[in-house]
Amino acid sequence: MVERPDIAGYVGSLGTGSGLTRIIRSGRDLSFVDVLKVQLERETGITFSAHAMERLNDRGITFGNSEISRLSQAVEKAQEKGAVDSLILLNDTALIVSIKNKTVVTALSGDSIKDNVFTNIDSAVIA
Repeated sequence: MVERPDIAGYVGSLGTGSGLTRIIRSGRDLSFVDVLKVQLERETGITFSAHAMERLNDRGITFGNSEISRLSQAVEKAQEKGAVDSLILLNDTALIVSIKNKTVVTALSGDSIKDNVFTNIDSAVIA
């Protein structure tokens, strides 16, 4: 068990084993993805669905502070225009976002964007 005083009050203590890092708190293991989701929601108000997090992980899509900031601004712009569900294009990544819930529903990048038809959206934002 590795103690991290800088985040211990927030997530508990870090446990390592079999090459994976788990956060242990109150008898429940939290994966890195769980911690990342909580931190992103805390900083931006935007949540990522489990499906979106799985797609980001599977496709190796990562966001830095700049991309997270641009995503947050894109969601705010769409919300100001009254959008409900938006396609947000961020670099070479397409995100379907529920603006009402501020939740990223799914993510695509690179070749997986090509030849797709996006339905059930009422707006598109290029961030």
